[in-house]
Parts: sequence; C-alpha cells; structure tokens
Amino acid sequence: MEPTILDTVLIGGAWVRAERGTYPIIDPATEDVVGRAPECSIAQVEAAARAARDAFEHGPWPRMSGVERAERLREVAAKFRDAAPGLVGITIAETGAVRPVAEAQQVGAVALRLAKYAEQAALPPDEIFPGREVQGRRHEGLATREPIGVVACITPFNFPMTNCAGKIGPALACGNTVVVKPAPVDPLGVAALCRIADSVLPPGVVNFVCGSGPELGEALVASEAVDMISFTGSTAVGLQIQEVAARRLKRTLLELGGKSPQIVFADADREKALAGAAQVWTFHSGQICIAGTRLLIEASIYEEFTQALVARAGRITIGDPRQQGVVMGPLVSAAHRERVERCIARGVAEGATLACGGRRPTHLPKGWYVEPTLFTNVRNDMMIAREEVFGPVIVAIPFRDEAEAIAIANDSEFGLYGYVWTADEQRAMRVARALRTGTVQVNSGAGMNPDAPFGGYKRSGIGRDGGLYALAAHSELKYIGWTA
Repeated sequence: MEPTILDTVLIGGAWVRAERGTYPIIDPATEDVVGRAPECSIAQVEAAARAARDAFEHGPWPRMSGVERAERLREVAAKFRDAAPGLVGITIAETGAVRPVAEAQQVGAVALRLAKYAEQAALPPDEIFPGREVQGRRHEGLATREPIGVVACITPFNFPMTNCAGKIGPALACGNTVVVKPAPVDPLGVAALCRIADSVLPPGVVNFVCGSGPELGEALVASEAVDMISFTGSTAVGLQIQEVAARRLKRTLLELGGKSPQIVFADADREKALAGAAQVWTFHSGQICIAGTRLLIEASIYEEFTQALVARAGRITIGDPRQQGVVMGPLVSAAHRERVERCIARGVAEGATLACGGRRPTHLPKGWYVEPTLFTNVRNDMMIAREEVFGPVIVAIPFRDEAEAIAIANDSEFGLYGYVWTADEQRAMRVARALRTGTVQVNSGAGMNPDAPFGGYKRSGIGRDGGLYALAAHSELKYIGWTA
C-alpha cells in the first residue's frame, strides 16, 4: 500500500498547508511508515476555532431547519458509504485493527451513525406545554432545542472514525459547528471523514486540526471561540479538560476510563460467559473502554472457569491484522505497549499469579503485540484491579455470594460498564440495578445500542451520549412562555 500523505488541515472550508510540516504515521503491525499527517500550529488551531465561530454566528447552518440539516447529513452519510471500501486499508494500517473490526466497527459504523443522526435532526425541536390556569391567567408555552455553538470534538485512538461520527453527528444535527482534533497516532481516517463532510456542508461548519503533541488539544480546549468540549479518552486528560472548561463554564461531554466488572455466577451459561470474558483479548486487543477487564467469578467455579479461559487464550490467533483468521492484532503504538507491559510487571510485583500471557509473542519479531494475559489470585486493592490497562489484560477475582460480588464491583473509581452472567433473571436485575455503572449488559458481551444512553458514573465521565440523549447533550434548552 502506498503511503498516505496529508500535509493540510481544514480551516473555514479551505485545506491549508500545516505550518509545522508533517510527522510519520506508523503501522502497529509492521512498524513501517504508512503515511504522514499534518503538524499544524497553535495559531492554526485558533484559526479553526474562529472559523467555526464565524460559521456559527453568520453562516446558514444553525439557521437551517432540522429537515434541511437532515438532508445534508444524509448526503454526507451516503458519500462516506461510497468511500468506505477504500478506507479499510488505511484504517488497518494506522489503528492495527483486524480486518473484521476495521470493516464493521471502524469504517462500517460511520455511515450508520451519521444516517441515524440525520433522522434525528429532522425531529421537531419544540415541545408544546399545555395551557395552565395560574392565579386567574392562562399560561402557555413551549420548550425548544437550540444549538450550543462551537463544539470541539477530540477523538481517541481506538475507534477514531466511529467516535468522530458519534461526536459530529449529533453536534451537526443540532446546528452546531465543530472543530475536530483526532488522536495523533491514527488521524488519517478522521481526515477523510472531515473531507467528505466539508464537501457537502457550508464552509466552516466542519474544521479539522492535527498534530503529534498535546499542546494543540490544550489550545483548542482553552479557545474562547469554543463553547463545548466533547472528549473521549483517559480520565487524567478528562480532568484537565474539566478544569479548563470550568473557568468559562463551558459545556463538557466526557467519556473517560473504565475498569468494568464482569460478574459470573455459578449458574451462568459457561460457554457464553467464557466468550464474553475473552472479548477483552479478541476485540481490538482490549483497547476498548467498555471491556470487562475485572472478572468476578463465584468461588465454586473459580478454578474451573479460569483454567478454561487459559485454554481459550492458547487458541487465539495473534498476528498481522490483514491476514485471514487473525483475531487479535497489535496495540496501537510502541508507547502504549510499554505502558501495558509496565502494568503487567506491576501485577507480578504485587503478587498476582500470571496464569497466561504477559509477554511479546515470539513468532512476531516486529509489531507492538502483547499476548492475551490473565491474572489470577488478584485482590481488588491491587493496582491491576483498579487502574485501566487498556490492553489484553484480564484480572480474575473470586467472590462468595451476591452481596460480595456487588461490593467488589462497586469498589472502583470507575463506573462505565458492567456485565452480569447468570441464569436467574431476578438476580440479574437485582445486581444490574445495584451496580454503579452507566450501562449493564445481562448475559451479553460487549455491544452498544446506538439509541441507548451511553456514559459513565464517577471517574468514567460526565454526560450521556447516544440517540436522542446525544441531541440533548449537544443543545441548549429554551422555554418560551406567554399568557393568554
């Protein structure tokens, strides 16, 4: 595959040369340079934010009806759908996703998300309040949804295009303008999405900035032209964003880290629960915020279940994500693999048992791979049970009864996702309601309903995305009342 060279950023409807040149994009599987991305300046970040502000204050997009915006978003979705087959290769090359994930969850999901938000853009923005007599006068009114302004969309490295579509879709549907800043390691697919959107929408509605360092994101968050920050990434960075946003009371939508519990009761369907647990390894190498990396297993089946999981790990095919039959690819970067390896070393030092994995596959001398890893004899106070590793690492903790399972699950700073495996429907609902997490899946592996609310408790974030909840997150609510 020929390297993809991008040396421009999108500001106010024009693709302009990045003032700091370009930097290399590295294939996580081969360590080869597969492209170059633009290194823009802080001044260009501010220019993009100002262009978005100008488009919001003076352009047609916020003033269009929802039906008109829906038509444009449907056109963006259709054009992306046509371009999607040609984006799979670069997606694999820059993210390391295996081909089925690249085709379905990375590229294939983008047009679906955009089309969904096009439908919702056409929904009536007003809710009529029935008249009511108050002190002899009849009060009537309506609540209406209006755009917030300029939204900074800062996307993560694990599902860059899909996450970008999930941010710009509801923001644009509500009439906002956006500045998109992707993660440094894999920005090329996001740039392609922004190019398609810009070809359909008025100038300045979508802007794209890019660079290899954190200073660009910091400048975008701090810009006075930005009204809202939509960020997906680490809790540490989310806290920094919240501090900056608080100085001007900017709206934030933060989807942050997770350390999701998977609770397996003795009566669970064993094969389904094993498959659900193994998704931490096979679904994008554990680089997914909703991964059930904290495996809580009823004590009576603990040994049997963990041994079965070790056996399953030995059957996982690891290798180049382009090859047919490979189900687990590399981690996204050398730096990220080093971080995962430090967490594994810490687990060993804390006294947990490394039941399988923990090393670099010997048959893969190149690429940023880590074997599927399972720790047993883990206590919930160990670092590996408390911090997000964001890699193919599972920790297994036994519990005696339902009350202890809930207590261990909730003893966490995170609260994004949870999983319950049991044949007892009443117990499943009791436990699901007791978990302090934004989502609970019962007898089901990792998966997201696009119409459902998505977000976290505690240090897993602020706000809710998904479906109509995303429209609420990206809009202001105004009440207009009168007396008859």
